[in-house]
Amino acid sequence: MNYLCLVYLAQDKLNACPDNVCHAYGEELRASGHHVASQALQPIDTATTVRIRNGQMTLTDGPFAETKEQLAGFYMIEAKDLNEAIHWASKIPPARFGSIEVRPVRQLDIADVTSNAKET
Repeated sequence: MNYLCLVYLAQDKLNACPDNVCHAYGEELRASGHHVASQALQPIDTATTVRIRNGQMTLTDGPFAETKEQLAGFYMIEAKDLNEAIHWASKIPPARFGSIEVRPVRQLDIADVTSNAKET
């Protein structure tokens, strides 16, 4: 099963963990066979939030909500269960400076997707 490990850091902690340390962890994940994908994100001031309401698009500079910690990056991992995912998430280097949210990836119900496409 795939798990998304979302890395959250306070603005002043974005550079607390050197890139080479995160890269080394990614290599460890690859070698273990648990790595699916991973990326660091640009700072929050580069974000744009898109909303569609009543058929109209609105754009807002920045994130959806004001928070002390911001989404700084992610690791998509393959794990047999939540316990194994938490084990690997606990090794993500920025966990020492922020937090890691571990969430199982939900598979889309293809029948539901195709029926909604036919309705529109």
